[in-house]
Amino acid sequence: MKFSNLFTTKKPVIACIHLMPLPGSPLYEGNMESVIKTALAETEIFKRQGIEGLIVENFRDMPFYPGSLPAATVAAMASVTREIVKSFPGPVGINALRNDAVAALSIAVATGAKFIRVNVHTGAAVTDQGLIQGKAHETLRLRESLKSEVLIFADVNVKHATPLGNRRIELETRDLTERGLADAIIVSGDRTGAAANVMDIDKVRQNTHLPLILGSGATPDNLAIFLPKTDSMIVGSYFKKDGNAANRVEEKRVKEFMNKLH
Repeated sequence: MKFSNLFTTKKPVIACIHLMPLPGSPLYEGNMESVIKTALAETEIFKRQGIEGLIVENFRDMPFYPGSLPAATVAAMASVTREIVKSFPGPVGINALRNDAVAALSIAVATGAKFIRVNVHTGAAVTDQGLIQGKAHETLRLRESLKSEVLIFADVNVKHATPLGNRRIELETRDLTERGLADAIIVSGDRTGAAANVMDIDKVRQNTHLPLILGSGATPDNLAIFLPKTDSMIVGSYFKKDGNAANRVEEKRVKEFMNKLH
């Protein structure tokens, strides 16, 4: 499967389903039904406003694990994701924060999700979780062993992180493309909700043939800048009340964005 086979529009918008805190996380409130209900309510908003894709994230499970997620988190994400996949007509993806590609891929295969986001797929990065190392070798071999067509969307110089050794973004992009065998590359700003650097996008575009996805910072005001330079956008913060990623999705902001896009 290829990126172009997933979506019906030329430049799809992928909205974030930032799950409420899951079992085992410090902020979990003890009610999984509420987690599912909230996720499905936001899914309905995105359906009504013509969003083409969704990505499910354990966004409120901070502080994040730097490696493997516990079984309770994986089970909870799978439970919610399956309900979202059944409700949403477009492709759904998984981001198992901070960087558990094995969990993300396993959840995707079990639930019918079509892609995963991997923050550090190749190389290594210094993050707020400490040092995170890419495990492309494990992720690709697991996908093959599962006979899966789930696509891997890999970040280059991911937000909230600095590449170890401060390698140039051009080299990181080539490694993701040629050695990491990613299916698409994500470029984001330096933190959640921050817009990517236009020069970084240009450098990535010049060093890969893969689809390029804007990973953060898209707003109606900068669409004219980013839309011509990217193949897709992941939008999280702007769709929330007051543009704050910690808040709930607000339908009028989704509608405003999509109207401007069209």
